[in-house]
This record gives sequence, C-alpha cells and structure tokens, in this order.
Amino acid sequence: MKFERLNVPNWELPDLVAFNARVHERVDPYWEKVWVRRITWAGLGLFTLFGAVWLYFATGLPSSEKLLAYEPPLPTNVRGYDGDPVQTFARERRVELSYDEFPPMLVQAFISAEDKTFFKHHGIDYTGLIGAVGDYAAKSVTGGGRARGGSTITQQVAKYLLKDSSYNVGRKVREAILAFRLESTLTKEQILELYLNSIFLGRNAYGVQASARAYFDKDVNELTLPEAAYLAVLPKAPANYDPERATQKALNRRNYVLKEMYNNGYITEEQWKSAAATPLGTIRYGSNEKFHQQGGYFMEEVRRQLIKGLKFGENSDDGPNSVYGGGLWVRTSMNPKMQDAAAQALRDGMTRYDGGRGWRDLNMSVDLDKGDWAGQLDRAPVGVGYPDWRKAVVLSKSDGVASIGFSNGSTGSLPASGASMPVRGQGGAAFDALKPGMVIIVKQGDNGVYALRSVPEVSGGMVAEEVHTGRVLAMQGGFDVVGSSYNRATQALRQPGSAFKPITYVTALENGFTPATIVVDSPFCVWQGAGLGSKCFVNFDKRYSGPHTMRWGVEQSRNLMAIRVASETGMPKIIDTAKKLGVGDFPNYLSVAIGAGDTTVSRLVNAYAILANQGRSVKPTLIDFVQDRHGKVIFRTDNRCAVMGNCNAPDWDGKAMPRPPSRTRQLLEPMAAFQMVHIMEGVIQRGTAVVLRDLNRPLFGKTGTTSGPTNVWFVGGTPDIVAGVYIGYDQPRSLGGAAQGGRISAPIFKQWAQIALVDQPKVPFVAPNGIRWVRVDRATGKRVYGMFPTVEDPKAAVIWEAFQPQTEPRRSYRGAQGDPYGDQNQQAAARARLAAQRAQADKQGADQGDGLQSPDGTY
Repeated sequence: MKFERLNVPNWELPDLVAFNARVHERVDPYWEKVWVRRITWAGLGLFTLFGAVWLYFATGLPSSEKLLAYEPPLPTNVRGYDGDPVQTFARERRVELSYDEFPPMLVQAFISAEDKTFFKHHGIDYTGLIGAVGDYAAKSVTGGGRARGGSTITQQVAKYLLKDSSYNVGRKVREAILAFRLESTLTKEQILELYLNSIFLGRNAYGVQASARAYFDKDVNELTLPEAAYLAVLPKAPANYDPERATQKALNRRNYVLKEMYNNGYITEEQWKSAAATPLGTIRYGSNEKFHQQGGYFMEEVRRQLIKGLKFGENSDDGPNSVYGGGLWVRTSMNPKMQDAAAQALRDGMTRYDGGRGWRDLNMSVDLDKGDWAGQLDRAPVGVGYPDWRKAVVLSKSDGVASIGFSNGSTGSLPASGASMPVRGQGGAAFDALKPGMVIIVKQGDNGVYALRSVPEVSGGMVAEEVHTGRVLAMQGGFDVVGSSYNRATQALRQPGSAFKPITYVTALENGFTPATIVVDSPFCVWQGAGLGSKCFVNFDKRYSGPHTMRWGVEQSRNLMAIRVASETGMPKIIDTAKKLGVGDFPNYLSVAIGAGDTTVSRLVNAYAILANQGRSVKPTLIDFVQDRHGKVIFRTDNRCAVMGNCNAPDWDGKAMPRPPSRTRQLLEPMAAFQMVHIMEGVIQRGTAVVLRDLNRPLFGKTGTTSGPTNVWFVGGTPDIVAGVYIGYDQPRSLGGAAQGGRISAPIFKQWAQIALVDQPKVPFVAPNGIRWVRVDRATGKRVYGMFPTVEDPKAAVIWEAFQPQTEPRRSYRGAQGDPYGDQNQQAAARARLAAQRAQADKQGADQGDGLQSPDGTY
C-alpha cells in the first residue's frame, strides 16, 4: 500500500520569550514595592489557609449526588385486616409532603420567622453571620452564655443533615460549607421542602404536617393564619413556647411572627390584627391521634418480625427499609375488632380470677424530691390495660384521703374507702400501706375521686387464627404490653393438659380406632424401671367409669381412656403427629398423650386449625406484605406468583390461565381430622365446654387442665376461625383445686366469641369425601335403625356419627328377652371379657413393665 505525505500547515509559533519580557516589563515595577509583595503573599497565604480549612472540614460531608437522593427518615405505618391504619412505629413522627402541598401562607410564616432573605441569599446571611460572630466573641470573653444564632434556613437544613448539635466553631464551618453545597445542588424550593419536612417542632413531631396534627389535629391545608404563625415560632425552641406551660410567651412570639408577615407584605393590617387577637387554639398533647393505636402484643410481634425475622433493622443505618426510618407500609392480618375483644376478654378473665386476693404493690416509686414527678411517672413501665385505669403517684396522705398525681401533671383524690381491700399476703387495709412516692394504679370515678386497683398476678395468652390461611387475627400475650413485653402467646412454653388429647385421638383414628370404639375407663399403671417404680395415671376426679365410647372419653376428658388409646396406638406415632402439626418434638413419655409436654398457645391453635382444615397444613402468619416508601412490594407472605413466574405476564400467551400451586400439604388423613373435629363438637354440646353451647353456632373445641392445676386451657372455634387461651402464673404454681379449663378459660373464649364472631356466618363443618354417616346409640356406639337423631336435644340417645369406609358398625339384631345369644347379652358379655383382659394386661404391665417412661406427678 502506498502512503502519501500529509501536508501540514505552516503556522507561525508564538514568541514566548518576547511575551515573558513584556510581562516582566509591566509587573516588575510594582513587585519592587514592599507593600505589593506583602499583600500578594498575604493573599496567597489566606487562599492556602482557606483551601486547607475547606478540605479539612469538607471531608465526610454529603456529596451532591447524596443530597439529590436524600430521603428523610419516615415512620412505618401498619394497616390491619381491612386496610385501615392501626399502628405506627416511629421515633420521629413525620409525614413527608412535596413543596406544592405546603400552603403559601405557611411558607410565608416560616420565612418571616426564620429567614426573611431566604430567596435572595446563597446559603449564608452575611449580615446576620457578622452579628452572630460578634455576639459569640463577646460572650466567650465575658462568659455570658450561648450566643444568638445567625443561621439561615439552608444552614438549619445543613445542621439537620449533619446530625450534630455541638456548640463550637468547627460545626458552624461544616454547616456553612454544606449550606453552599446545598445551594449549588438544590433549588430553593427543594431546600425549603427539606426544611419543612425535617424541622423538629416539639411533641415528637418532625415537619409541619406532623406538628399540625400534634398541636391542632389538622392537616396543613386546614390551618388558619394564626395557627400557621404559631407553628413558625417553634423551630427555635419548642419547649420555650409550649402552649400549656408558656401560653403568654407563645402568644407574644406568634404575634411577632404575624407582624413580620405584615411588614413583609404577606398579609394585610386587618389580617394581622385579627389573627393577633385569636387564642392559640391548640389541643392537649396525646389527644391528636387520627386513629386509635391498636394491637399491643400483636404489633410488638409484628415489630420483632420486621426487625429480626425479615432483617429490615431498626434505624436508617441498618438499611433503606428500616422500621423506624424506612417509611414502610405493612399490611397485617390483625382484625381490630377481634384484637380488642381478645385483649378485653383475657384481661377480664385474669381480673375475675385474681379478684378477692387483695391488693398487690407494683414495687415502683418516684423521687418526689426531684420535683419532676410527672415526668418520672410517665417513664415508669406500668401497663394499666383498661381505658379507665390510670397510673398515678401518691403525693401525700392525710385524714383518710391520699392526694395522687398523674403523668400529665394533673392531680386527684384517693379516699380510704377506695383502697379498703387487704394487702396481698400481709393483711391490713391497702390504704394504710400507701406511702408518698409510691406508684399505684387507680380507676377513675365520679367527681375526681378514684379507687385503687391492682394488675392481676396471674397471666396468660390468647391467639385467634384463620383456618384456611393461617393468618393470625388476634394475639394477646398478657395484661398489657407496656407492663410486660413478654408475649405469652408465642414465648411461654406451658403444658396444655387435655387440650393436647385431640392429637392423641386423631392419631388413633388414623390407626384403626373409630369414634364408637369402646375404651375402658379404669386404672392404668406403667412400670418406669427399678429406680422409679410404677406410675399409675388417674382421672381429674379420681374416679373410674368403666367401658365407654371414645367419643364419650373425649367429651368428658377422661385421662385413663386417653392413656389406653395412646398405649394401643403407640406413642411414637402420636409424637410424630405432634411434630408434623408443629406442636412440639416430645420425648417418648406416655404422659405426653394427655398434655405433659410443653408448647405455646400459638402452636396449639395452629394445630387445631389444621384439624379444622381437614388435615391440610397452614402456617401462622401476621404480616401479609410489606411495601417500601415508594409503594414497591419488598416482601409478600404468599409468594406463589413469584414461584410460578408467569403470574404477571404482560399479555395472554394463548395458554390456559395460570393456576397458583397449593400452599398446603396434607398432614393428616382428612377423614380422621374431620372425625376428630366432629367428636369435639360434642365437647361443646354435652362435655367439659358446655358453657359455650348457648353461642348457638357450630363450634368444636377442647378444654385442658394440667396437674397442679398450674394451667387451664381452651382451644376451639368455627369452621373458619380457631382461637385458644390459657391462664397460669409466669412461675408455674397451683391455681387452686377448683381451677379447670371449662370454668376459667372457656368463659374467656365465650366473651371473645360474643363480640368477635357476631358477624361471622353460621356455617357447618363440611365432611370430606368418603365419610359415612351412621346413626348410632350415643352410649354404646352401636348402629341404630328406626330412630333419627334429635337436633334440639344435645343429649339425645341417638346421634349421627362419622365413620371412615369399612369401619362403621355392622348390622345387628335384638334377640328375645333372656336369649343368651341375643345382641344385648352378647354386648354385655363382650364388655365384661374386654374389661377382664385389660385388667389382666394392666397387672402384667405393672409387674413386668412395657418400656414406656413417664415423668413423676404428671397426668
């Protein structure tokens, strides 16, 4: 290839030497002068110093990119079952608005109060800065205190972004540098938007929207002129202009802002004077909630799952979706009506049980000598539970009346007649035990007179769950989450007693037993080895009833019948069923069959939900989905669409409609699960939970009472909703000989159901395919012909019983009176032989042992 020579233009190069000579010719005469050299070197020194200071203090400041992408911390908002707000998780109450959403009047009020030249300067008001520097220098010499501020709105935004409130020159330099950077990166409107969304205005309110709610229970677009002017006085020192403690000072400052607005031409003289004559019009702190904060233990469990379970973290440092700064929107499964009913029912049940046992001291006190008794009382971790109960501090006591104070600073009277109950464990009137500084709980009465109350020492937990989805509708883990955050619904491991028996019996139904199987209610002993000897189980009433149907044994909660069924079925199978249902992983003790293993009310309620769901698995969940501050879903409990991959196809692909995969697995034989539920319907109609019969709806359930008794239970519900409750002391001890699940826990469930289920449709339990309905004699389990069950009589002799195929009773005949081969005589002879065989087997088992173990003292 041939290359041609390029033609380069012949440009004449500049004569740099001549240029340098001309420069020296003009500059040297000046440089020979001393004052010129001094000014030049001084200027270079100042420039170098300024550059060094800039580099030193600018290190670590947010870059322009970060400023453009900055989003203020926002609280997490929680919604309930129906989508309505029910709770917020906030350390800084804030609602973020765009600049266009702020009324011009409000913007003008803040500019007049804080920075008149905001739209003219470039981040720093030099006149105000010089005055502030002079004041700082003077007070540094004289020790006259903190100097007055000279910060612009831009500098206040910079201060907020720096998260630094230290009082030193270095902070002001960094603040000024960041102010310049803000002005060069953001528009004035964007800076003002940041300011109005971020500034602290008291009452834990950050930003003007939150403060408008806190002080006036209004949105910003509803504020009047004097109300907007009052908010504008708060940035300097909210506590100094508190509307209740410093009313006149707040009025004076507000009127000053109104005058400045007039001087700046924002309002007319008539508007100024009319607004200045208007009272503040603020509401009391704490009365501004737009919705009733609900949930208690339920919301505390949601908070824990968000922070630890989903690993969103607490603060902004933990990531962009933190609970207290990410502005999350959380949809939960909490039904507010059911949650409130659960809290009320459980508290009432504990209070009923604890009533008459005397007053119990909280062992908390306030130091009255410090003066701030209201603040100390407000910080005391006391949960009062009821809306008409209040925590108080005894201020003084004389002449049969105690003066008490409340956390809002108000006072009241507690007469001796309102504290006449005895002191628990000591005796004597509770009024005599009251001392100044003691923190107590009182119930509000008429005319400012109060009566002493006591938080129950006994505690418990309650959970309600949706059968077909596992969504938890209500959860109460104690008397009040403020007094104790320990959630007994999910954390307390307790023995369920007879409430565990359905797991034993459903395993038996899967292994050849039927509801009509005859089981003997008679003594049963187990050899535990040479060291422990023989363990003999007993019924709760220490009596025996002979041979009965399995159904009768469940309805009457006979321990010995359950033990026999477990022995014949095999404990390994029962333990495996309990593990599959999520109740627990228990050791091979025969006593586990009647509830000697530890579990939680949440686990047991879920197991009952699986039974009501015909053996299909459900997983208890509290959170449906979570959205970030922009509305994007970042977590979803039901992720079947994500698993499928084609749920959100942009267009139809010509194929069949996608079918989401099932979320459940078949854990139990469906017919056995239904049989168990049908048997437990009898517990409500004629068994240990007959107190619930007048709810007049299809219900199933089981009571439970552990040895001691230390815990009393009830778990049950409808075809759609299952709930469970237990009552017991945190440090297990006897509840008293009369304590039973049917007497204490079932009434709590009833109180809850009367409110929570009132709007629920009364639907029956639906049998799965294959179930055979047979009329049987309720006492003997034998098939009956010519008679039909009576729905009106729960104790009718003939009932419909559910059987699996090939397990229903066979046709029988009735022989003549005295016929030794007649059906009745054969039945009696069979029962006698069966009882003799079982007694002989029991004796052999006691003599030789069958390898099973049992903890001491459990039944």
